[in-house]
Amino acid sequence: MTGGALRSRPADPAHLTGNSKMSNQVKIMAILAARAGKAAELRALLDGMIAASRAESGNLRYDLWQDQANPARFVLDELYVDGEAVAAHRATPHFQRYLSLIGDLAERTAVVLDPVAVS
Repeated sequence: MTGGALRSRPADPAHLTGNSKMSNQVKIMAILAARAGKAAELRALLDGMIAASRAESGNLRYDLWQDQANPARFVLDELYVDGEAVAAHRATPHFQRYLSLIGDLAERTAVVLDPVAVS
């Protein structure tokens, strides 16, 4: 490895799921690739989700990223206090609107994750 960009460190119990504060958290990573000619509409839809999602009491993170190599591909990085917060998010009007539109705007892959070794 050059420049020490990637360094391993000994496992620290505070970074494992035994940490009760973190053990219930739910991370969602969604990759959204705009359909042809739909990148601007997709971006507008995603931008419209940010403030409302961040305002939810169970939301810890709601960040939108854009692919450097493909500006029509976006990544949502979401973190919730627990599964109930995810369910509450999915019941909101802004998420229901997103669901009604996303299929026409993008190919979507989402993964729901549990923490394993997170710092």
